[in-house]
Amino acid sequence: MGAADLPWQACAGGLRLAVRVTPKAGRDEIAGVSVLSDGRPVLLVKVRAIPDKGAANEAVARLLAAKLKLPKSAVRLESGATARLKILTLDGDAQQIAADLRALAVVR
Repeated sequence: MGAADLPWQACAGGLRLAVRVTPKAGRDEIAGVSVLSDGRPVLLVKVRAIPDKGAANEAVARLLAAKLKLPKSAVRLESGATARLKILTLDGDAQQIAADLRALAVVR
């Protein structure tokens, strides 16, 4: 995976992360990295929560915070509140977060 194939990039204070969320899944999990039909890479995230009143967004933030050992307040939704495709900002050490994401990601 080259840098252009990754769904995250360094930004001021952390990383920006492109995510494709599947709500109402059987379990909460990070299902790897995939490339959309338009060529954009995304991190695939599945959550059990339903997409109602922000429940799925909250579940995504909790899951990423737990897996990346970040405080939940360090995971912020930048865009896509009502869409499956979202942009999140992860506050913290960009290199460490990127390394942790690489360890969790599986190329699909």
